[in-house]
Order: sequence, then structure tokens, then C-alpha cells
Amino acid sequence: MPAVARTPRARWIEAGLVALTRGGPDAVRVEALAAELGVTKGGFYGYFDGRPALLVEMLDEWERRCTQEVLSHVDAEGGDAATRIRRAGQLTSSEDFHQIDLAVRAWARHDESVAARLRRIDTERMDFLRAMFGTFITDPDEIEARSILAFALAIGRHFIALDHPGRTRLEAIQLAGEHLLRPPK
Repeated sequence: MPAVARTPRARWIEAGLVALTRGGPDAVRVEALAAELGVTKGGFYGYFDGRPALLVEMLDEWERRCTQEVLSHVDAEGGDAATRIRRAGQLTSSEDFHQIDLAVRAWARHDESVAARLRRIDTERMDFLRAMFGTFITDPDEIEARSILAFALAIGRHFIALDHPGRTRLEAIQLAGEHLLRPPK
């Protein structure tokens, strides 16, 4: 009898992340994911001890993809601080990345363990910005202010709904980012 191919673990995790972005953590249900993948739910239990284990692995994947891989890629490419900040921004600007990040942020408002993990990841991201700005700015208050503004721009740019006279939305965001990267006078 030929072996039955199992749905890879990564597909369950990816389906869970898609469900999370569509409907929050309550939308991450084994039966619904199996239906989405076109498989039975039995294969799920070959990889995960239950739904809580899947949720943890989804957070692991979010952290790996949206922070660890980004920072590793930026480190590998090198460049000056402004180039590295720009590169991190480019790597995290995809709609998929942003949707997962927003879903995790919404989830963190209702789950303290997710909130603690989000704080740790956001601190890691801010530490990167602080280190980069610290290479060409000496005032600690200015380093913190620019880091917070750059981080807020990265997260909040999708929430801003207004016209930018004479510019596209992307041009306005790039203008704001470049302003933050200017050396101090």
C-alpha cells in the first residue's frame, strides 16, 4: 500500500497565519484549516499537540520571518546606517508582512503572553533602530525620538488615510523616512 502524503507542517502554520490575518486567533481552528487545505484534520495531530501548539508555532514563524530574517538580511548586505534602515523598511513593507504584524498586535491586546512576546520583538526592532541612529547621532534624546518616529511610520503608515498634495502615498512616506535619516545639523 503506498504511503499517504502528509500536508507539510509549514502549510498548516501558513494557513494558520492567513486565518489569523482574516479573523484573529479565534479564526485559527483545526477543522477550518483542514478544509482550507483540502485535507482531513488527522494529519494536524501528527505535527501539533493541539491548537495551542499551532498558535505558538505561528508566533515563532512571525518572529522568524518578520524580525530575525529581516535583521539577518540587513546585516548580510551591510552598508551605512541609513542604508540599513532603508533596507529593513523595504523588507518589511510587503502587505503580507504588515497584515500578519497587525493581526499579532490585535491579538496581543487580548492575550498577555502574546503581548509579552510582542514587547520583546518590538524592543528588538527598536534596539536595531537605536543602534543605527546612534552611529550618526550623539544626542540620546534625538536617537530615541527618531527611532520611535521611524518605528511609528513603519507600523502606522497603513492607517493614514489622507491625500498628499503633489505626491503619491508612497512618495510621502519615503519623504518622511528620508527626513528622519538626515544627519543632524
